[in-house]
Amino acid sequence: MNRPQIQEYPEAFSNYINLVEGDVMELLTNQISDFTNFLNNLVEKADYAYAPGKWTIKELVGHMIDTERIMIYRLTCFARNEKAPLPGFDEDHYVANANFSARSLFSLSEEFAQLRKSNLFLFDSLSEEELNRVGTASGKSISVRAMVHMLAGHVIHHTKIIKERYL
Repeated sequence: MNRPQIQEYPEAFSNYINLVEGDVMELLTNQISDFTNFLNNLVEKADYAYAPGKWTIKELVGHMIDTERIMIYRLTCFARNEKAPLPGFDEDHYVANANFSARSLFSLSEEFAQLRKSNLFLFDSLSEEELNRVGTASGKSISVRAMVHMLAGHVIHHTKIIKERYL
């Protein structure tokens, strides 16, 4: 899958997309085992937040799962040529209204793995025409291809955050 061009996504997504190197499909696939193995070694820090008011590792992973689900919904809508603009979401509100702290980190890592495995079937099925389609979410235009890259970069971004701030 080709890299998205800068005009295919909002500037805010460049933080994620620029982290993606090489074959995005290979990266997305490898993230299943790499990220879950990484998380499964953090069990003793699962409820740790690096500062007051910051998410715990469990909450951060829950955010990643929520984001993957929301982006997949958007991606599916746009791949199917939906023209209606889609709403944004407040990530802090979502985390505050979830019960991630009651779950094990292993459960969250398994959920991420299963969700990503399922999403790979969708990614593999997309034609070049579908990848080029553009929709509007949160008032910004984005291509399906850019959303695939954003999802890969989102995992890289948050893995770095965990390594830099939580460990």
